[in-house]
Amino acid sequence: MNSKLSLIANKVYADQRISREEAVDLYASNDLAILSKLATYVRTKKAKENYKKAVWWNTNLHLNPTNVCIGFCNFCAFAKRPNEEGAYTMTIDEATQKAVRGYELGATEVHIVGGLNPKAALPYYSELLGSIKSKVPGLHIKAFTAVEIAFFAKLTKKTPSEVLAVLREAGLDSMPGGGAEVFAKSVRDDTCPDKIPAEQWLSTHYEAHKQGLKTNATMLAGIGENFEDRIDHMLLLREQQDRSLALDSGCFQTFIPLSCHYEDTDIADQVEPITGIEQIKNIAISRIVLDNFDHIKAYWVQLGHKMAQLALHFGADDIDGTVVDEKITNAAGSGKKATQAEILQNLIRGAGFIPMERDTLYNVLDRKNDRDLVLSFN
Repeated sequence: MNSKLSLIANKVYADQRISREEAVDLYASNDLAILSKLATYVRTKKAKENYKKAVWWNTNLHLNPTNVCIGFCNFCAFAKRPNEEGAYTMTIDEATQKAVRGYELGATEVHIVGGLNPKAALPYYSELLGSIKSKVPGLHIKAFTAVEIAFFAKLTKKTPSEVLAVLREAGLDSMPGGGAEVFAKSVRDDTCPDKIPAEQWLSTHYEAHKQGLKTNATMLAGIGENFEDRIDHMLLLREQQDRSLALDSGCFQTFIPLSCHYEDTDIADQVEPITGIEQIKNIAISRIVLDNFDHIKAYWVQLGHKMAQLALHFGADDIDGTVVDEKITNAAGSGKKATQAEILQNLIRGAGFIPMERDTLYNVLDRKNDRDLVLSFN
């Protein structure tokens, strides 16, 4: 271990926060053994007693009620323009029935995001959330990126805080972390100029936290950023989490390092695809840098099963869930489909950990973990 890494390791083992410069040094290093060791130390220390070897998973349904979007992101293969072939918007009944069927088959969470569709905005989603809650009140609704909240606010001339209050009243239980991409303005200007800037993304989550909501955070690597941009992204999240934790109400639960999939996207020939080593570094370094986040997720839909297993030895303690009917990553060629709960548990066990089924808020679910549950909407 070189002297720089040795000093960083000493700080990590002393439970001291590392600096930007030190995070840059970690990215510059290819000593994966020390990255694994440091990230595993942080992961284990943060885990509650009796859960040191636990890896969390859940039974969840993805619901994308519309793919119509008037925004532009050059890394997106999911969105369609209004009246474009393949564009769709579900009726309230259609979307509700998907959620109901998922619940009947075991889902504890529905994850709802969609395009920026003026015809499917706050009134539509308020009705949809109310409809789902009336049919299956026990289903947790995790919905809407900060970008969608800002879009709803603009259309209705409300503040994001007011929009969140309306949606909470309708049935919103928590928020995912999408739309963060990479916070660097230069990257956002090139790849997703219609999305809200970093400051607005962060402030929207802060408003959600003020209202008692738990949310997630993401980073989408492989869209033209450098590793300094990734570090700055994490540091902004760390700073925001410090502010949110001071509220003693809502906060970020989980950080999810994502990787861009390029098939059928405008960015396919413009950037070098992210490597497996980079994916692992993103997992490990985020676990070390984000010392105030409880969980780091290895999103198997993008990583694939084998890389997700490896990520569990680099600080990740969550593998996501059954992810039924996911459309956004699959539209860009991930090729990953909904998996059986048994397969996920075997992946976790095969990596040397204990599978622990959770609800959205990381409460342990006391139900048979070896069930063979398949959710399919074909």
